[in-house]
Amino acid sequence: MEYDERLARFRQGLVNPFDRGEGPPEEGPLQHEVKPELFSSEVPVHSSDRTMDLGLAEDHFSRPSGSFVASDVEQLKQAIEECKQLILELPEHSERQKDTVVKLIHLRLKLQELKDPDEEEPNLRVLLEHRFSKEKSKSVKQTCDKCSAIIWGLIQTWYTCTGCYYRCHSKCLNLITKPCVRSKVSHQSEYELNICPEVGLDSQDYRCAECRAPVSLRGVPSEARQCDYTGQYYCSSCHWNDAAVVPARVIHNWEFEPRKVCRSSMRYLNLMISRPVLKLREINPLLFNFVEELVEIRKLRQDILLMKPYFITCKEAMEARLLLQLQDRQHFVENNDMYSLQDLIDISTGRLSCSLTEIHTTFAKHIKLDCERCQAKGFVCELCKEGDVLFPFDSHTSVCHDCSAVFHRDCYYDNSTACPRCTRMSERKQSIEPPTPRED
Repeated sequence: MEYDERLARFRQGLVNPFDRGEGPPEEGPLQHEVKPELFSSEVPVHSSDRTMDLGLAEDHFSRPSGSFVASDVEQLKQAIEECKQLILELPEHSERQKDTVVKLIHLRLKLQELKDPDEEEPNLRVLLEHRFSKEKSKSVKQTCDKCSAIIWGLIQTWYTCTGCYYRCHSKCLNLITKPCVRSKVSHQSEYELNICPEVGLDSQDYRCAECRAPVSLRGVPSEARQCDYTGQYYCSSCHWNDAAVVPARVIHNWEFEPRKVCRSSMRYLNLMISRPVLKLREINPLLFNFVEELVEIRKLRQDILLMKPYFITCKEAMEARLLLQLQDRQHFVENNDMYSLQDLIDISTGRLSCSLTEIHTTFAKHIKLDCERCQAKGFVCELCKEGDVLFPFDSHTSVCHDCSAVFHRDCYYDNSTACPRCTRMSERKQSIEPPTPRED
C-alpha cells in the first residue's frame, strides 16, 4: 500500500517541475529537489540578449501557471534533463507524458538556437562549383546532405545548390568536399555502361569512395554500402540507400527495377535522366530485335523527321507552333537514334507510345487534310500513275534514296527499271552541261 500511495502522489504532479501548486508541496522521500531559479514563476526576467521566454506557460504545454525563463545553455541543458527524467517516470501513453514530450522538443529547439544563432547569412554562396541559394522555406522537413542531420528550418539557416539540389546547413558549407554534380554533367555527359563495375573494397583501402571514412562489410567502424551504378562502396553518410533506375541494366537487360545508389550517383542520374546521350544502335543493336515497343517508337520518330520539312516551310504550321508539341523531347525532331533514360522508362510503361502516336496523328492530319499548301507537296506514283497523293511518311510507300521521290511500295520493288525522276534529272543535267572539248 505504501508503494501505491507514493505512486498516486507522484501522478498528482507533486514532482512535476512545470506545475505549481497553491501551497508548498508536501515533503516525501520521492520528492525531487527543484531549483527555484529554473522553475519558479516569481523569478524576474533578466534583461539580456540571451534571455528568452520559452513559452512553456502557453495552454498547449500542459497548462502550467508559471513561465519558464532560461538565461544560458547550461540552464537549458539542465531543464532538458529534468524533462527527460520526468518522461520516464510518467505513465506511458498518458496525456501528461505527451505534453512533456512536446516541452522537451521545444527546449531542444531553443538550445539549438542558442548554439547556432540565426546570423545574417548571404543569399548566394559559391563553393566547389556549387551555387548555394539561401532557402526561405521554414516548414518543409529536409535532411542535410553533409551531416545527415535534420534541418530545422524554423531556427536554422540552410542552403540548396541550384545546380544539383545539394542541401545543407549554413554551418556545414565550409565542410563540403564534393564538387557540384552539375559540372560533371556539363563536361562529361555520358553514363557508366558496365553493370555494377565492382573492383573490391580492398582497392578503396577500406575507405568510403567519397569522404574516405573507414568502412567495412562487418559494419565496424561504419557499414560499407555498395552503389549499383558506380560499383564502389560508401559510408552511411554518403549512401542513404536511395533507389534509382540504372542505365546499364536498362540497355543490356531491359531491366527497370530501381537499385540502391549513393547520394552523388542519385543526383547525377536525376540530372542526366532527360539528356539524349544513349545511341542504342551502337551500344546494343540487338535490343530492337527483342523489344517491339522500340521498333514502333523508331518508326514514329522517322516519320516525324519526314514531316519536319513540311512544317518549317508552312506558314500555318509555324503560326500554330506544331513542332512545339515535342519541346520536352527536342531530340525527336533532330535525329531518330538518340534516346534519353527517361525515353526508355516511358517506353517500358507505354506512356511514350501513346503520346507520340497522338502527336504523329496530329502532324499527319495537318499535312494531308487541313493544309492545302502541304497537300500540294505530295507525290504521285510515277510508276503506276494511279492512286491517291502519296507522302513519304505513309506506311505503304517507299522513298528513293537519291531524289526522295515517293512511290507505292509494291510498284517500287516490282519495277526493274531505274527511278523515273532520277532518270529525268540526269538527262536534264546532261543537256545543260556544255560538251567537253576534245584534246588533239
